[in-house]
Amino acid sequence: MAVSAKPAPEGGSAGPGSSWAPLALPVFRALWIAQFVSNVGTWMQTVGAQWLLLGHGATLVTLVQTASSLPVVLLALPSGVLADRFDRRRLLVVAQLAMCAVATALAVLAFAGALSPGPLLALTFLLGCGTALMGPAWQAIQPELVPRGELAEASALGAVNMNLARAIGPAVGGVLVSAAGAGWTFAFNAVSFLGIVVVLLLWKRPPARPVPAAEREGFLTALYAARRYVRNAPGVRRVLLRTALFIPGAAAVWSLLPLVAGDALGLGSGGYGLLLAAVGVGAVSGAFLLPRMRRVLGANGTLAAGAAVFAVVLVVLATVHVTWIVVLALLPAGLAWIGALSTLSAATQTRLPGWVRARGLAVYLLVFQGGQALAAPLWGALAQWLGLTAALLIAAALLLLAAASVPLWPLYDASRIDPTPSDHWPTPPLVHEPGPADGPVLVSVVYRVASADRAAFTAAMADVARSRRRTGALTWGLYEDGNEPGRFMENYLIASWAEHLAQHHTRLTETDRRFEAASRALLLPGTEPEVTHALDVSATARDTVA
Repeated sequence: MAVSAKPAPEGGSAGPGSSWAPLALPVFRALWIAQFVSNVGTWMQTVGAQWLLLGHGATLVTLVQTASSLPVVLLALPSGVLADRFDRRRLLVVAQLAMCAVATALAVLAFAGALSPGPLLALTFLLGCGTALMGPAWQAIQPELVPRGELAEASALGAVNMNLARAIGPAVGGVLVSAAGAGWTFAFNAVSFLGIVVVLLLWKRPPARPVPAAEREGFLTALYAARRYVRNAPGVRRVLLRTALFIPGAAAVWSLLPLVAGDALGLGSGGYGLLLAAVGVGAVSGAFLLPRMRRVLGANGTLAAGAAVFAVVLVVLATVHVTWIVVLALLPAGLAWIGALSTLSAATQTRLPGWVRARGLAVYLLVFQGGQALAAPLWGALAQWLGLTAALLIAAALLLLAAASVPLWPLYDASRIDPTPSDHWPTPPLVHEPGPADGPVLVSVVYRVASADRAAFTAAMADVARSRRRTGALTWGLYEDGNEPGRFMENYLIASWAEHLAQHHTRLTETDRRFEAASRALLLPGTEPEVTHALDVSATARDTVA
């Protein structure tokens, strides 16, 4: 039976505004359950892999996290381009099947006793490649599964999913490693990918608007468009900054916890699983508190509190060697982790329009996973060089600095951002229709403004400038006629006619429309902007001269 995207009828336990409201939607619920099983398998495998390497030194143990996260640094942007250009569901199915094959290879080698550190890290890296391939597509389909107003709750439930799996997977993985060996954790992980494949194939996804051939982007063009968009989206850039300030210090918990369990507390694999389970339990219980936290603290307060709590937990890990105290300290770490991650993820998703959503989320995942991948070996090296206690205290200091920086660099108010598509530009009335590759295209717009409104108009056009650059402008300028004060000329250059058509029909949002309306409200009464389009003929002229 196919899984319908139609929302479930009201009346369930998850009421409006509830943390659990997205679970009332059948597709989201089915994918959430399948993802949970897969996440349990991933954490079971992580325990098996780290425990196999525990006798090879701290650096190799932390390299398991690096091998899992580094592919995102290398492949996040290409994966985002693929997710924006091709069917996201098919991309997810291919990624899941590929990861199933790699996990099966790990299991076969482990059962054969041939899984040395080199092949283990190499195959873990390939699994990370699968995660990198599916990450942007998975994040980008979330707005298709839940209403925009429930994206924060959906992000929190995604974090609950991961942390609930963290509470169960390591514990089960530790027991399984002790009782039967690491091979069985790899085998379970291989099977766990198939549930997501089944749900995705049964999902009756509404057909997407086909992109006309004239508006399709090339691969390199799409990569550049993502870079250009993020560079000119202050709200997205601020989310990335807050992520970059939080993740490196927080990554010390995941990187050094095996050493805390084995070296500082003298625990076995089951004890390590218990510590991870404490973080997971804290995160799951924190899901009940998140709506209240967001109401009381707001998004920025939640980020500051999360960093501060993580810092305190790291101090406890560094200075206390009593198992039950460490377990209790890790409970608020789970709450802080889910609070920070759900806030950052929802902030990214609500600020990105559909045409560049997967690529923008790929940049977020690049910062998030890249921060973990680069920080993990650093914490391992510091633990070997300065000692475990010093490494944990340095990470705590970084997180305290991150918390203190929130008032200086807060997340911007999301109420100004509406990524809903807006097809408010009329089709260019040209006598000759250029080809998709023709260009560059120079767009000129003439405005007439009263002398008293000149300063207000130029200030309003700063928002318009960012809008033009986000949606395709290579260059932008605003000029005032020297012979006619108040007559302004806006000029911006687009790489090709195809990109300009994409501006017209798919890239503009309600935010862009609002910025344009604010500037045009300052025009002289009875006047309208005068728009012209000109195509570059300098290449033809050069050829003629030659």
